[in-house]
Amino acid sequence: MKLTKKSHSCVRLEKDGQTLVIDPGGFSEEDAAVGADAILVTHEHPDHFDEARLRAAMEADPAARIWTLKSVAEQISAAFPGRVHTVGHGDTFTAAGFDVQVHGELHAVIHPDIPRITNVGYLVDGGRVFHPGDALTVPDHPVETLMLPVMAPWNKIAEVIDYVREVKPQRAYDIHDALLTDLARPIYDRQIGGLGGSEHLRLTPGDSAEL
Repeated sequence: MKLTKKSHSCVRLEKDGQTLVIDPGGFSEEDAAVGADAILVTHEHPDHFDEARLRAAMEADPAARIWTLKSVAEQISAAFPGRVHTVGHGDTFTAAGFDVQVHGELHAVIHPDIPRITNVGYLVDGGRVFHPGDALTVPDHPVETLMLPVMAPWNKIAEVIDYVREVKPQRAYDIHDALLTDLARPIYDRQIGGLGGSEHLRLTPGDSAEL
């Protein structure tokens, strides 16, 4: 499986000639989802869900499909009848040849005064990759590669470190990092890498790794 990092929380997974894209949001490249056979969206916030980016992918390939939770599906399904699938915690499905399990229900707390929205994470191919969206969800399954939200209005580095410790992946790659400056990255690398207990890695947007 080939993992390609796109900007912020968007990643592309390629296997056997098919491509799965997760969270091509407004902080990601405009063509982040173009060429995808399947697209997964974790929640409705604009840095994860961007209608224009989804439309570009769906119009470029009439066979492309989207899997997402209800709050996103309601906004895009009318434009693409039969091509947008609604999922929730506990669901399993196959998208572009990838086996996917859905974990989680709610977005992390940003502030007690802000109502929590729904959020799901996607466990791909039996734990080879887990993308939690905007939550520190721990799936009930071993994880090889954790897509790790490192910098957000809803988290702090102690929580990020403890999340890595709890999931115990073989490796963790940074996502949700558009707000993290290059000046601060070495601090995060040193603290998460030194205290998390798993290999901590970072890809520049556009770079890839074989899993």
